[in-house]
Amino acid sequence: MNDTTTATPLFHFHAGTAPLLVSMPHVGTHVPPAIARQLTEEARQVPDTDWHLERLYAFARGLGASVLAATHSRYVVDLNRPPDGSSLYPGQSVTGLCPVDTFDDTPLYADPAQVPDAAETEARRRAYWDPYHAQLRTELDRIRSTHGVAVLWDAHSIRSVLPRFFDGRLPDFNLGTADGASCDPALARELLAIGMVVPGHSAVLNGRFKGGYITRHYGDPSRNVHAVQLEMAQASYMQEALPFDYLPEIAMNVQPHLRRMLEACLAFAKERATA
Repeated sequence: MNDTTTATPLFHFHAGTAPLLVSMPHVGTHVPPAIARQLTEEARQVPDTDWHLERLYAFARGLGASVLAATHSRYVVDLNRPPDGSSLYPGQSVTGLCPVDTFDDTPLYADPAQVPDAAETEARRRAYWDPYHAQLRTELDRIRSTHGVAVLWDAHSIRSVLPRFFDGRLPDFNLGTADGASCDPALARELLAIGMVVPGHSAVLNGRFKGGYITRHYGDPSRNVHAVQLEMAQASYMQEALPFDYLPEIAMNVQPHLRRMLEACLAFAKERATA
């Protein structure tokens, strides 16, 4: 293992009062120094981060939501991949549990000999992946025990044009419910309807992004746990190239609609809790 000791916490967690947990597994930018030294200059810029989501979703705490946000880069370990590293999209280009290349298909490691082997991957999984998922599971169980229902919102963003993963320009709001397996269809339809009426923006349900490991693993409607992933096109709120600035005048056009989506999740949970 290169470096498991760091003063940087593995995640930030806020315990809310409502039956909603907002997870942000890809917002982290920290790379432990021993790992960072192995990366290319490009990779040390961590360009594939889900930038500024904590700012974009700043209203969530006011709604009573719990918030779990990673601090370490997905280049250290990808918290939204299965622990065994299996592909979530067979036949399509994907990045792994311990990524070896960027979204632009360029190498992360300056020396190919330093690419994480099986032992290094397992060590990183234990050190970084396991604690995040332990916290996520604990909070979901607490919410469900308290309210009788839990909604998990897995917040993501990605560049709007990435030929490696999809053709053309990505829709602005990409909702995923594992083709309906992770969330009640009625809630999914309501969320899509909100996204479809955002002026100048587009929305899709279970398109290119159907939800990653977190959505698929934790969503269990039979137990009244409903999970939704939202993959947002970064162009809808930020600058997609260096220096990756947040653009408040752009973000203000989508923030109210994101709030409506989370409010819809809470209304759904309230109905389920009292049913």
